[in-house]
Amino acid sequence: MSLSTAVPVQEPEWAAFVAMDWADRKHFWRLLPAGSQVSEQGELVNTPEDVEEWAVRLRQRFGGRPVAVCLEQSRGALVYMLTKYPHLVLFPVHPTMSANYRKTFSPCGAKSDAGDTAALLDLLLRHRDKLRCLQPDTADTRLLHLLVEERRQQVDERTAQSNRLRDCLKLYFPQILSWFEDVTTPLVGDLLVRWPALEKLQRANPAVLRRFFHQHNCRNENLIDERIAAIYQAMAATSEEAVVEACMLKAQSLVALLAALRSNIAGFDRRIEELVQSHPDASLFASFPGAGPVLVPRLIAAFGTRRDRFQNAVEMQTFSGIAPVKEASGNSEWIHFRFACPKFLRQTFQEFAGHSIGHSQWARAYYEHLRNDEKKEHHAAVRSLAYKWIRILFRCWKDGKLYDENIHLQSLRRRSPLVTRLGWDAIAGFQKPSEKIS
Repeated sequence: MSLSTAVPVQEPEWAAFVAMDWADRKHFWRLLPAGSQVSEQGELVNTPEDVEEWAVRLRQRFGGRPVAVCLEQSRGALVYMLTKYPHLVLFPVHPTMSANYRKTFSPCGAKSDAGDTAALLDLLLRHRDKLRCLQPDTADTRLLHLLVEERRQQVDERTAQSNRLRDCLKLYFPQILSWFEDVTTPLVGDLLVRWPALEKLQRANPAVLRRFFHQHNCRNENLIDERIAAIYQAMAATSEEAVVEACMLKAQSLVALLAALRSNIAGFDRRIEELVQSHPDASLFASFPGAGPVLVPRLIAAFGTRRDRFQNAVEMQTFSGIAPVKEASGNSEWIHFRFACPKFLRQTFQEFAGHSIGHSQWARAYYEHLRNDEKKEHHAAVRSLAYKWIRILFRCWKDGKLYDENIHLQSLRRRSPLVTRLGWDAIAGFQKPSEKIS
C-alpha cells in the first residue's frame, strides 16, 4: 500500500464520511451523510462476511458514489478487507495524531469508542486536506513490500535464536564458539545434532571428523587439522550432568529452529529475486553503489512505482524518519531524532547509506568528514548521509534515470564547498580522495 501526498485538488463528490475505531473483534463506526447534520453510529463484527454486508449496504444506499473512510490503520486485516471496495476511499490516520486531536477536546483523558469515532470524523471533515488517502501500488510492488519486511523479521528471529544458542553453548560447550565464527551454519548445526556434547565429539575417530568436514565443504586441510587437534585437547566446561543434558536438548532444539529459519529465508530470497528481475525499476535501484540483492528490493518497496506518491524529496525524508525534528520555544531551539515514522523504511535508508560508504567516493568522504571533523557518532553520520542519498534516489526515481557516480561528482565539484575542505583532487572529476581522507 502507498499513501498519496495529499487529497487531490478536485475532490470527488463525497456521498458520506465514515470514521471507524477498529478493534480485534468489533469495530465501532460513525457515519455522516453529505449535507446532513445528524450522524449515525453502530458496531461491525470483524469478519469478512460482516464487512462485506456493511460495505455493500453503503454502496446500495449511496448508489456507488465515493465514501471517505477514516481509520487508525494503514495496514492490517480491516484495511485489506476494505480495499476490495472501490467506493470506499480510505484515509489512514496515525494513532498519535488522533490521540492528540482527541485530547484537544478532552484534556482530562476520557476515552471511549463513541468519543474516538467522533474525533476521527471531525478530523476527516475539517482537516481532510492534511490527510493522505490510501492508494494501492502495483500488485508486484505490494507483494515485494510485504516479502522484504517479513524476510527481515525472519532474519531478526534468526539473530535472536543464534544468540540463545551462543548463550546455551557458553554453559556447557564453549569451545564451539572459538572453533566456528557463525553458529547458524549447517556445519555447526549438523555437528551439534550428531555430537551434542564435547565428550561425545571426542569419542569420534579423526577420520570420521575429517570426512564430516569435507562433506560440509571444508577444504582447508590446515584448518581441519587445527580443529581436530583442538577437539581432542579440549576440556569439558562442567561435569554437572543435569546442566549438560538440559543444554544438549536446548541446543538441538535451537539448531532445528535455525535450520527452519534458514530454509524460510532462502525461500523468501528466491521469490524476492523473481519479483525484482521482472520489476521495471530493478535496474534503476541496482545502479546505486552498495545496493545489492537485499537492498535493491527494499529500495523498490520504499519508493514504489507510483511517481506521484511524493512530490519532492523532503516528503520522503520526513516520512521515512531520516529527517530530524526541529523544536523551538522562545529563545530555545533543539533538534532531535524523529520517533514517529515507519521504522522499517528508516532502517532501509540507513542500511543503504552504510553500505554505500564502501562503494561511493563522495559518500565515504562525507561520512569521514562528519566523523572526523564534525565529531558525530556513527549512526548520526549515517543518517546524515542517508538524508543526502534520499535526494539523489528521489531525483533518479522521479526521472527514471540510472545513477551515475561521475555525474554526481562533477556536480559536487561545481557547487559543494565540502570538496575543497576535504582536499579532493580537482583534476578531471575527482579520481581519488587525497591522503587526508584515505
